[in-house]
Amino acid sequence: MQKRIESNIKRPIYFILVLTSCLFACAPNRIIRNKVQKEFKNSSIIKQYQVGFALYDKEKKEMIFEKDAAKYFTPASNTKLYTFYAGLKIIPDSIPSLRYIEKQDSLIFWGTGDPSFLQSQLKGTKAFNFLKQTDKKLFFAPGRYTGDFYGSGWQWDDYNDYYQPEINELPLMDNVVLVSATKEGVMQISPQTFNACFVKDSTEKTKPFKVVRDFNVNTFHYPQSTIPAKYAQQIPYKTSLATTMSLLADTLHKNVGLVQMKMPANAKTIYNLKSDSVFKQMLLPSDNFIAEQLLLVYADKLGEEMNTAKIINRINTQYLSTLPDKPKWVDGSGLSRGNLFTPRDMVALLELIYKEVNNQERLFSLLPAGGKTGTLKNAYPKTDHPFVFGKTGSLTGNHNQSGYVVTKKGRTLIFSFMNNNFVLPTADIRKEMVRIMTYIHDNF
Repeated sequence: MQKRIESNIKRPIYFILVLTSCLFACAPNRIIRNKVQKEFKNSSIIKQYQVGFALYDKEKKEMIFEKDAAKYFTPASNTKLYTFYAGLKIIPDSIPSLRYIEKQDSLIFWGTGDPSFLQSQLKGTKAFNFLKQTDKKLFFAPGRYTGDFYGSGWQWDDYNDYYQPEINELPLMDNVVLVSATKEGVMQISPQTFNACFVKDSTEKTKPFKVVRDFNVNTFHYPQSTIPAKYAQQIPYKTSLATTMSLLADTLHKNVGLVQMKMPANAKTIYNLKSDSVFKQMLLPSDNFIAEQLLLVYADKLGEEMNTAKIINRINTQYLSTLPDKPKWVDGSGLSRGNLFTPRDMVALLELIYKEVNNQERLFSLLPAGGKTGTLKNAYPKTDHPFVFGKTGSLTGNHNQSGYVVTKKGRTLIFSFMNNNFVLPTADIRKEMVRIMTYIHDNF
């Protein structure tokens, strides 16, 4: 009888221990959820605007915490993560730069939209050298790009700012003019083709030095005041077929003819740079020009019409059908407020990116790192051991971060932190994001 009583006592104790063990195994994410929820609830700043947040455990395939994660937000340059993922799927190795055929004594070539062609940082020269070294007569065949020079919903009055170059099928030198000062305080212009397009403004002598282009033509106005030492300004030039032909001829130092010819299916391809180098230059400084042009490169690679809307539709259908919410994606860079994504979509996309790269060291080297590189360098305290790797996104009243956070215990979690429609200084929003992401790193 005594043994039976002891057995009956031990049995519930055993089940309690098993239940406790199961609950303990599930506890870490629940603890994180409760603590992070408390941080959001107690934040006086976050209460003042629209915030979407998602924190995801990629190992357990579990959403840890969500705040309005199914609602749509303006992503700004978080959009470049969509462009990045598409590139991983479509051009995983190298960037196609030119398509061409050789016909008797002529070489006829077509643009692919390649942003690395003579780009100031990437300095892609393989396609350029190919054209320069051939002994055949050169002919450019235009007409592949069927979109507008601006993306859907772009602000026209940003036309003079470096971050909004125009879109075309054969971009050259970033599609911008660089104005800088020599050591002797003389203004210099690159490409020099545009020298004759600069006009001194005699109406204002005390105006701070700044170059302003006329909206629809390549006429650049500069003040009479002396150009400051170390001055540097990039101004998008007005793209046109005539401008492209002039730049090609001046840069190659040879004649380039024009021919109207549809690109044949057997056209050969010249590749310029490794894809990773171009992805990195897009992501770290958040280069809008590269992002927009890459979409045209993808269209060329897939045999699609070179049109932003059409290639985005193809990417959504072919590669992004598993996202929890249907994204509204309209450009490659995030300049447009027409883009609308949910935080849980951003998390799902980041999980797809992680799987596609399949190498955390490589992936993290391509992304801005908090306190160390890219657009996150100054957001977090300077460090040699960053714990946030991701993409920022900023427009007036919008500031976001989406990426990966590595905790002190070595866990890699995926997050998307989207802040929209605020009137506070962006620095305040950034500081609060950093505080919460640092809390997640330090405590879990």
